[in-house]
Amino acid sequence: MTRSDPKTAVLYRMVMPGHTCPYGLKSRHLLRARGYAVDDRWLETRAATDAFKSEHDVTTTPQTFIGGKRIGGYDDLRRFFGQPVADPNATSYRPVLAVFAAALALALAASWAAFGRIAPLQSAVWFVSFAMVLLAMLKLQDVETFSTMFLNYDLLARRWVPYGKVYPYAEFAAGTLMAAGALPWLSIPLALTIGGIGAVSVIKAVYVDKRELKCACVGGSGKVPLGFVSLSENLAMVAMALWMLAR
Repeated sequence: MTRSDPKTAVLYRMVMPGHTCPYGLKSRHLLRARGYAVDDRWLETRAATDAFKSEHDVTTTPQTFIGGKRIGGYDDLRRFFGQPVADPNATSYRPVLAVFAAALALALAASWAAFGRIAPLQSAVWFVSFAMVLLAMLKLQDVETFSTMFLNYDLLARRWVPYGKVYPYAEFAAGTLMAAGALPWLSIPLALTIGGIGAVSVIKAVYVDKRELKCACVGGSGKVPLGFVSLSENLAMVAMALWMLAR
């Protein structure tokens, strides 16, 4: 296992007929990107994998060795090279920002397709409505988990629990109808209701009660902090509903 060449690494990873460890592939790629020649050793059976773990007193694979010293798994390898390792419990605005970026791109594309130019007002309407549909889609992937997280702060859901399961369908419907400019008698009250209650709920939870919570806006598994972004989403719904009502 020991190599005299400091630029050579020994990598043990699972490569079985029904499973190739993705972190083994990522470890190999990282090593090669750092200029290491990789002695790529496959663990091709469960028995071989278990024997390797027992021999080296480790619980996971892949495992990398450099200069005869065990570096560890993929995260350990990243640390060895001074690269950041993501904290699975860390909060992040990335999911909701990705939704907003996608909604904006779609709104601008739709405007260009419809008018041959960027129409600012119509693009803004489509941006909000597309964002609503995309956010609802994320919630609808697992309504049960979303509704459970939603109960942490939504005022209406706390009084009437089924509202947590109704909300994503209402958001989806309101966003779709607003994008089409159809049935304003339905889309406007829906957006005003869910957006208004949502805004008040966020204000109370975050700015009045000073609670640190995760937002259910991208579904129940998201790590988005409840706060300004969540409030902006709800206020945008209310603003667009009021604009459509005034128009």
